[in-house]
Amino acid sequence: MANPGDKVKITTKDKSYEGILIPHEESDNIMIKLDSGYNVGIKKNTVKSMKVVEKAKHSQSPKSEKQKTDKKKPTIAILHTGGTVASKVDYKTGGVIPQFNPEEILGMFPELKNIANIKSELISNMWSGDMRFKHYPIMAKAIQKQAKSVDGIILTHGTDTLHYSSVALSFMLENLPIPVIMVGAQRSSDRGSTDALSNLVGAAKFIANSDFKGLAICMHKDSNDDVVSILPACKTRKMHSSRRDAFKPINAKPIADITIASGKINWIDKPQSSEGKFTVKTNMEEKVAILKFHPNLIPEQIELYQKLKYKGLVLEGTGLGNGPVTTPDAIAKINAKNLEAIQKLIKSGCTVVMTTQTLYGRVQMNVYAYGRELQKVGVIPGEDMLPETAFVKLAWLLGNHKKDTASLLQKNLRGEIEERTLYKKDFLD
Repeated sequence: MANPGDKVKITTKDKSYEGILIPHEESDNIMIKLDSGYNVGIKKNTVKSMKVVEKAKHSQSPKSEKQKTDKKKPTIAILHTGGTVASKVDYKTGGVIPQFNPEEILGMFPELKNIANIKSELISNMWSGDMRFKHYPIMAKAIQKQAKSVDGIILTHGTDTLHYSSVALSFMLENLPIPVIMVGAQRSSDRGSTDALSNLVGAAKFIANSDFKGLAICMHKDSNDDVVSILPACKTRKMHSSRRDAFKPINAKPIADITIASGKINWIDKPQSSEGKFTVKTNMEEKVAILKFHPNLIPEQIELYQKLKYKGLVLEGTGLGNGPVTTPDAIAKINAKNLEAIQKLIKSGCTVVMTTQTLYGRVQMNVYAYGRELQKVGVIPGEDMLPETAFVKLAWLLGNHKKDTASLLQKNLRGEIEERTLYKKDFLD
């Protein structure tokens, strides 16, 4: 008799399936997880036979062996926050859950011990989609604590909001004296197609073999496991829901590429290290939002932020920073109300900054009437900042530099603004 967790082979009228049997509440279906990691439901009335290929092995989770300190190797702290990089299949649900503790990560990836002396600490255990502003200081303070005694830090993080957290930590942690590399994975660590191993090993080799200081992201360069990229924390965005090379630098270049096998570092756009005093500022204004401009926008959508007393709003404009605020004909008469609503919002004390929803390129609000009218009522051009970057930066500025927020928004503080927009022929690849 087959039990959940057993590997089974199911033969139907049409074909055969082989995978792990998963508990399923619907009594007319049998659920299995294929080797590819995908779940398949099979109608019971189509099943001709089901054989147990391999009984479930109920073994303890892998644990790391006690590591002997090697004075010749650097010391790296792995700070664990959960996410797919540290998750495995839960056969109660057929999904993946974040439940590896830090010791289990070392058990899963023994290669890390050959690169550095590894310390580990569990900060939290959650999906990145559940992150709130109040989680960022927890990570920042854990980094601050470890930075005093290690040569580098790897922060594991779920990919869905990794690019929000990387921006927040970049602003919170000024003049980092060591490398802090954020690592995620698109596929869980117990799957054959996982990208967790390459990303973790690549980050560790980069820390061990470079003089980089600051915060960056390490993810796959392409779909292969050969090379990973070190990406700028404030110019990188998740651009695909499932590909292993989902993270791409926007309006910027990668910092470096690392060949996994050799550990060779190919510097592409190495930033200058700051030698200032390491300071930590973790305040964040909660009442900040993003509003995407779109056809048929109505003033009530804007007025809502004034009613709720929001302190900051990022607009995702069309093109160069445009939006429905002018009245070329009678049909568009309501657009004047949109502009009026934005003006009232700004007068109420809300800082409003314009970005572009095209992502690539930068806003230029002097070209068309839309942009000029928006600037007249007080909208601040966001240069080439990504909407998510502007959102987090605005919240941080309002929390720590409220009086200077407007001027600092247009100033490059952590590499979030490029002086010149890069031309790249294959920018969408």
